[in-house]
Amino acid sequence: MQAILILAHKNIDQVTKLATTLNNNFEVYIHFDKKMNIPENYKQILDKKNIHYMSEIDVHWGSWSIGAATVLLMKEALKNRQIEYIHVISGQDWLTDTSQNIYDRFKNDDKIYMTYFKATEVKKAGEPIIWWQKYYFDYDRINRRSTFGKFYHRGLLLVQTLFRVNKLKKLGIDLEIYSGENWVDMPRDAVEYCISYLDSHPNLLKMLQTGCFSDEFWMQTILCNSPKFKQRIVTNHHRYIKWQKQHGSYPAILDMTDFSNISKGDYIFARKFDSTYSSELISNLNNTHKNND
Repeated sequence: MQAILILAHKNIDQVTKLATTLNNNFEVYIHFDKKMNIPENYKQILDKKNIHYMSEIDVHWGSWSIGAATVLLMKEALKNRQIEYIHVISGQDWLTDTSQNIYDRFKNDDKIYMTYFKATEVKKAGEPIIWWQKYYFDYDRINRRSTFGKFYHRGLLLVQTLFRVNKLKKLGIDLEIYSGENWVDMPRDAVEYCISYLDSHPNLLKMLQTGCFSDEFWMQTILCNSPKFKQRIVTNHHRYIKWQKQHGSYPAILDMTDFSNISKGDYIFARKFDSTYSSELISNLNNTHKNND
């Protein structure tokens, strides 16, 4: 048995369609951002299909809350002893293959599919991303995406660089810090290791809770510091993500112009989809799946 964990923050109708499509082959677990309103008729659809869902965390972009929601979903899925493999996707994902083919692909697979790189070797928007864990941030309280949030972020970096803040040293963390995308596919033992490591290392959790974009650090740092698990990582997560601005979003909200590239590639999911721009693309992908069955 395999589980799909969905992190959702908008568009209840699209998320419900995604979940019910996947539910044919997978146990599906959804975390809805606490800010979302879930109408009763959608709850009834999910209940009827035995889709697990919760809405416990108020999710904020740039904060640990996304990672915390992922941890909650993982713990819930691990309660089912029959689940052997777990996939993490967003509520704005869609399948690029049939649900059955995706399920079959990971049968008896002990590999971890996850992107990773050393945080000391990468800069984003001119910032060494190691700063995002070395320094203190509080994006559960401050809106990182607001104009104020952008100035606030620059100010935090400037002041903490000036005062040579080193949270890692203060917390006694001597791990190599790794980063990568939150979207992963991994066998049960790797998920269990991530959860048990986090539960038994409160200083690492403290680092993440006071970091920036920490959902992109926790699994990579835990697994890449374990020789046993690192050797099983494949750095291709088979997600089609267009790292360009399109329809006011970065990464891009996909539309029919992306159909050819998705179809030609070796993908299992693509993101981001939004019904305003992506309905025709979703429809075409679904038709392709039917024709390939």
